[in-house]
Formats: sequence, C-alpha cells, structure tokens
Amino acid sequence: MMDLFSNLALGFQVAASPTNLLLCLIGALVGTLIGVLPGIGTIATVAMLLPITFGLPPVGALIMLAGIYYGAQYGGSTTSILVNIPGEATSVVTTLDGFQMAKQGRAGPALAIAAIGSFAAGCFATVLIALVGEPLTRLALEFGPAEYFSLMVLGLVFAVVLARGSVLKAVAMIVFGLLLSTVGSDIETGVSRMTFDVPELADGLGFATVAMGVFGFAEIIRNLDFGAATDRELVQQKITGLMPTRKDLRDAAPAIGRGTILGSLLGILPGGGAVIASFAAYTLEKKIARDPKRFGRGAIEGVAAPESANNAAAQTSFIPLLTLGIPPNAVMALMVGAMTIHNIVPGPQVMKNQPELVWGMIASMWIGNLMLLVINLPLVGIWVRLLRVPYRLMFPSIVVFCCIGIYSVNNAPVDVILAGAFGLIGYWLVKHDFEPAPLLLGMVLGPLMEDNLRRALLISRGDASVFITRPLSASLLVVAAGLLILAVLPMLRRKRDEVFVESEG
Repeated sequence: MMDLFSNLALGFQVAASPTNLLLCLIGALVGTLIGVLPGIGTIATVAMLLPITFGLPPVGALIMLAGIYYGAQYGGSTTSILVNIPGEATSVVTTLDGFQMAKQGRAGPALAIAAIGSFAAGCFATVLIALVGEPLTRLALEFGPAEYFSLMVLGLVFAVVLARGSVLKAVAMIVFGLLLSTVGSDIETGVSRMTFDVPELADGLGFATVAMGVFGFAEIIRNLDFGAATDRELVQQKITGLMPTRKDLRDAAPAIGRGTILGSLLGILPGGGAVIASFAAYTLEKKIARDPKRFGRGAIEGVAAPESANNAAAQTSFIPLLTLGIPPNAVMALMVGAMTIHNIVPGPQVMKNQPELVWGMIASMWIGNLMLLVINLPLVGIWVRLLRVPYRLMFPSIVVFCCIGIYSVNNAPVDVILAGAFGLIGYWLVKHDFEPAPLLLGMVLGPLMEDNLRRALLISRGDASVFITRPLSASLLVVAAGLLILAVLPMLRRKRDEVFVESEG
C-alpha cells in the first residue's frame, strides 16, 4: 500500500507540471470537441494527431492522447441529448432517453447528469487502474512468448464474443485485419508479402491510414448518406436550468454506480470497450427498473448509466495496455503506435523501468476528469453554437484535416489515396452490418502474434505442443476455446431450429 501511495505521489508530481497540465487540458478540450462534432470519431482524431506527438515529450504526448479519448466520451453525450445524433458510437444509447428529456425541456439536467456520471466513473476507474496495475504487471513478467501468443488469441476471441451482430461477420473482420497486418516485408527474411509489386506497400499498410479510412472517411460518407435532414430545432433555443433537482440526483445515483462498475469490468476485456459497456449498462437498468416502460421516454437513469459506463470503460481499457502491452480496442492500438514513435515498448517492463510515464498518465486522468467537469457545463453554449452549423458546410473541413493528418505521418500522397479507398471499404462494411473495430484489433495484434508465435517455436525447436504443455498458455487457450463455443452454440441452435421448422412445413 505504501508503494501505491508513493507511486501516486510520483504520478501527481509528473502530471502537475505546467506543460503536462496544459497538454491534459488540450486533450480534454479536443476530445470534447470531437465528441460533440458528428462525423469524426476518436480513432480518426488520434490517428490524425499522432504526427504532432513527434515533437512532444513521451509523457505529455500520452497524457494528451488519453485526454482526447476520455474527453470524447463526455462530448458525445451533448449531440445525443440535443440533436439526437450520437457524436461518438459510445453515446448511441444516450439518444434514447437524453433526446426525449431535451424535448420535454429538461436538456439542462440531462447534460448535467451525463457530466456528473462521467466524472464519478472516471474517478473510480482511475483508482482501479492504480490498484490493479502493479499486481497485473508482476503477473505479466511471468509471461513468455507462448503465453503472449495465447493471450492474444484470447483477446481476439473476446472481440468475437463481444461484437454486436453476427459471430461469423466478427470472425471475418478479425481474419481480414490479420491478413492486412501481413502486407509488407516478412519480419524475419525481408521477403515481400502481398505487396503486388507496389513499392509503396513494401513497409506494409499504416495503421493510422486504415483507421482514418475505415472510421473517419467512412463515418463522413455515412453521415452524408443518412444524416442530412436532422432534427435541430432544440439547438436554436437557449439551454437553461442546468442543475438537476434532488429527485434527479436520487434517481441517477444508483444508475451511475451500477454503470461505473459494469463499465470498469468490460473496459478491461479485449474487444469490449466503451461501446459494449454503454449498451450493457442501459440494458441492465431497463431490466431491473420497476417500470421499464419509462425507458425511451425520458428516464434519467437511461442517461446516467450508459454515460458512466462508457467513461469508466474508456479509462480501464488502459489497464491491459499498460500492464500486458495488449491493446483491448482500436484507440488503445493507436496508443501503441504513439508509444512506438517514442521508442517505448508497451508491456510490464514500462511500469518497472519508466514508472514516471505510467503513473504520470494515471494521475493525469483524475486531473483530466476534474477539468472536464469544470469546463463542460459552462461550455454547453459554445457546443450548441457549433451544432447549429449545417453538416454539409462542416464536412469539407473535416475531410481536409483528415487528409493533412494522414499525409503528415509519412509525407506520402499514396497514404491519402489508401485512406480514401479504406473509407469506401469501411462504408460498405457498415452498410452490410460488419463491425470495423475487430478488423483494427486484428491488424494491430497480427504482427505481435506472428512475432511471439515464431519466438515460441524457435525456443521449443519447432515443437508446436509448447502452447499446450505450458500451464498458463494452455489455460488461456482453453478459456478462448470455451468462449468461442459459447458464442457459436446459439447460432448453430438457431440454424437447427430453422431447418426443423422448414422440414415440418
């Protein structure tokens, strides 16, 4: 416990430096702005800002990028409540009751509860990261290449199990991501793989390029396709009465608590993340409510629970990244990219060798959440003015910033063309109910899996049984197989029932 307090003291000392405080504030503000503006998500923004971090100190760069991620969870609720458009995928559920509250003239309390819930969840998640970080790091130091490979297999299986919709489509996305990760030169022999004699593909596909295309450009196309005629009369009015009543606080408090705990747990799981957490929290509240019919008609719990859950999950997703070096979602995969830029290898050694970096980032999360609570409510007026700008005028500037961001990573025009191509692919995937997030997870874990698979086989002199003879590796693979069977069984049962009904008919 003394170690924990001394580590936290070190963290606050690092985070409270003027430079880091400024970068934390910039991250929080940019994140909120990105959450508010529909059409450009956190993944595209972090990908676009990666080149800017070249000139920043490593701690400051990670503090700013982390601020953007959890700041976007705050901002996403503003558009969900005021114009019925989720600024972030994590705020989709908030539209159901948040917009109804706004239509009843209660936009102020809805925005306030969303901010208070996010702050409470953020604080709890920060404490959780501080508590479990060190024990998990000690466990991770026991891992060899075989265990890391099995852990990554488990991570990809979690992504399948927790993905929305078809299990088969989720598996297809992961396989597609793994295939994209193999484009370029072989890591051992240097032989070209799947480059089709295109010199620009010799170094492989840039993760930021694919992320910007599949999430940034695809989202812009989707919004233009489907969000042209949006209901915006509420943002023409002045938002008044921001403070929730005592009854609002009484009703929301238990929902905030449940959403925080559920979100914290789901954020740690690879493939889970903030989107799943917000849906799960809303479903739980509706199931345990005395009157479920209130949900969808302006129930304050329907705003409090998902907003708390998505913020808690956004922050606890740093746990597997910092302790095991494995990104549980697409944004954390980009954080791996940011660490690599600064010659930091994510994993247990970072916490051991560079404690000021890890604990500085953890302490900055608490400071960032406090900043977001203080700045969000007074800035509602500014966000409302931004939302009055028609989307058809806003999207060209978003496209320009995306192109500048992609070009500046490698100063390569071909990256902009590739991002555009992946934008069309991403749009097609979304239209056909494929979830793009597992694709990015497969793409970032692909090289790590290949590296650890080769190292494990090299150490065991080509004996593949090393993955099942080492107890920890075998346990992880058994859990992965069990989860996959549990995910596939309902699908097989449904198909068998359909065949049975057809034969009866």
